[in-house]
Amino acid sequence: MRRAVCPGSFDPVTNGHIDIVSRASFLFDEVVVAVGVNKSKSRLFSAEERIDMLRRVCADFPNVTVDGFSGLLTTFCQERDIHAIVKGLRAVSDFDYELQMAQMNSSLAEIETVFVPTSPEYSFLASSLVKEVATFGGDVSGLVPGFVHELLEDRLAVRRSEEGS
Repeated sequence: MRRAVCPGSFDPVTNGHIDIVSRASFLFDEVVVAVGVNKSKSRLFSAEERIDMLRRVCADFPNVTVDGFSGLLTTFCQERDIHAIVKGLRAVSDFDYELQMAQMNSSLAEIETVFVPTSPEYSFLASSLVKEVATFGGDVSGLVPGFVHELLEDRLAVRRSEEGS
């Protein structure tokens, strides 16, 4: 069985993420979307919320599951007998960093990285950019799933009210 992992922080999940997961699900028998849990990093959504979002988004893909991880991705993969990491590349600048990570991961474990070029309509898309635009009132409704957009707007409204008090 060909198994792969699609790792990320997914804060929040975007249509670009879904595109990569969808394409990975076509290439591999099983895909695990691995949500990075780093307690020291400040995220807009908790790990549990991000995992829940992804489970809802990935429900249409029968060979995709979602799980959280902390620590090394290679350890996560070894524990689950996964030998491939799927990473989306938006631009050449992504390649420099991702190539180093791929080589490091390969040196730590028998894991190969598969690079999937992002579909052109998502080549500019990053969770951080979505959050920034939404924070300043920009319309990001076409960049994330509908329910994620609602959660994002609600979370940002709460943050604005907390900052205003």
